[in-house]
Parts: sequence; C-alpha cells; structure tokens
Amino acid sequence: MNTMTKKIVACIDGSILTESVCDYAAWASNKTLAPVQLLHTINHHQESSITSDLSGNIGLDSQAHLQEGITLLEQQQSKLKLQQGKLMLEVAKQQIQQSGINDPICTQLHGDLIESLATLKEDIRVLVLGLRGHVHANQPHKIGAKLESIIRSLHLPILIINGAFKTPKRFMIVYDGSKITNKTIEMIASNPLFRNMSCYLVCVNNDKKTASKLLEQAVNTLKQVDGLDLTSSQLKGSVVQELCVYQQQHDIDLTIMGAFSHTRIHDMLLGSFTHKVLVNTNKPLLLLR
Repeated sequence: MNTMTKKIVACIDGSILTESVCDYAAWASNKTLAPVQLLHTINHHQESSITSDLSGNIGLDSQAHLQEGITLLEQQQSKLKLQQGKLMLEVAKQQIQQSGINDPICTQLHGDLIESLATLKEDIRVLVLGLRGHVHANQPHKIGAKLESIIRSLHLPILIINGAFKTPKRFMIVYDGSKITNKTIEMIASNPLFRNMSCYLVCVNNDKKTASKLLEQAVNTLKQVDGLDLTSSQLKGSVVQELCVYQQQHDIDLTIMGAFSHTRIHDMLLGSFTHKVLVNTNKPLLLLR
C-alpha cells in the first residue's frame, strides 16, 4: 500500500494522556499529510464477574436469580462503555479538527487492543499511543500493561507519548550501526515528518574509532536531506545515562531508536532506558522495527 494512503492512528482511552496523543497525531498528520484515524476499543472480557463461584453458598433458585442480575448489569456496563467511547471519540475529533485537520476517522472496535491493531496494521503509517492508560495513570514509574506486547507484535513505527504536547523541533537518533538503525536513517532521510528540524545523531561507544566509523555513513546519508540541521556526537560511558544527559543538554523533543535489535539497547528497551528517557525526562519516543 502506498504510504500516502496510510493513516496516523491514535489510540484513545480517555486517560490523562489522551489529549497529548491527539496533539501528536495531529502534528504528524500535518507534517506528512496522512489522514488521522482515532481508535477506541472496548474489551468486554475485562468486565469481571461481580461474584466468585457462589454455588456452594446459595441455593439453586437464588443462584439463577443472581446470575440473571449479573448478566443484566454486565449488559448495562457494555452499553455505558459504548456511550463513553463514542463521547471520547467525538471530543478527540473536535480537538483534531482544531489543528486544521478535516474529517478525522473515528473507529470504535470491540475486543482486545492488540487484536484490533493487528487488523488495522496494513493501513497504519504511524501508531500513536500513551505510555500509560487508566490502570497506571497515577503510577509515574510504570508503563502500560499492554505496551510491550504491542511493540513486539506490530512491526511499524510507534510513537509513545508520556507528557504534555510540545511541537518537536529537535530529535535524537540513537545509532549503533545495527540493521534496524540503518533502516531508521533511511526512513528519516525520506520522511517529510522530520523536515525543518534539528537532528542529533548519537552513538554511545567507548571505542572512539569504532564510533567514528559507524557514524560516517549515517552522517553522509543525512547530510543529503534538505531542511535537516544535523549534529553528530560520539559519547562514552553508560548508554542510558549518557543518552539522558545528552537529551537534557540539547533540549531534545523526540528520541528515535530501533526496537528489539540485538544490541545493548535491545536489553534496555523496556527496562531502565524506558524509565529514564520516557518516565523521568517526559519526552516522546519513536520506536521503529
């Protein structure tokens, strides 16, 4: 499918990050001219049974009556979730339209979020979602329960949001010379999303000669991109610590890296790296597969 027909898909759930997810989706849409699709899912299987197995505690007639009541209540809960979701989509649609985007697509699907995204993946150009949903809304050192599964199962660009919207002007590429990071360089070179921005290409390697060699080809590719202000840097020390310090020093708005590559970054993706870069610095992260 031509990339111009693919969509910026924003997952909304009414949590505190929903507004920022919409703002970043609108930013990506305005930069790439790709349409926005707002997605809300209703997972009815999450509706827990109100009671445990009470068959040993009540009589058969009472049990049947109780089950009827539970069924009715669950039906009412489903209708309420449906109405709440439609309201969320309408509010999000209005927010997107205020950013100058006409006719964003509103989609409400029944079922698990990961399964829903799997059915849409061929139409997704960039997936935008919050770092945390309702479950971990008040737990700043936690990430969404389904986030890792989404990253592992979907081979597409995923923009993870964890704070208030700020128009990205500076982005950092975490580069290690791996296959996925080379694909990242190629993607950035051909993607209008990154035009007229400052690019910081960073390689953390204690061997200066190796770092220089790794950066050379990437620098040559990015230098050919019009409207891209390029800075390359070689860093030594702990990967996570050095990247976080560099990000703060240069006021980086967006970090880009490959997901689950066979490098040190792979092992830190959902460990200390995520917590320090996403949670502590409150900056969005674009993951590429």
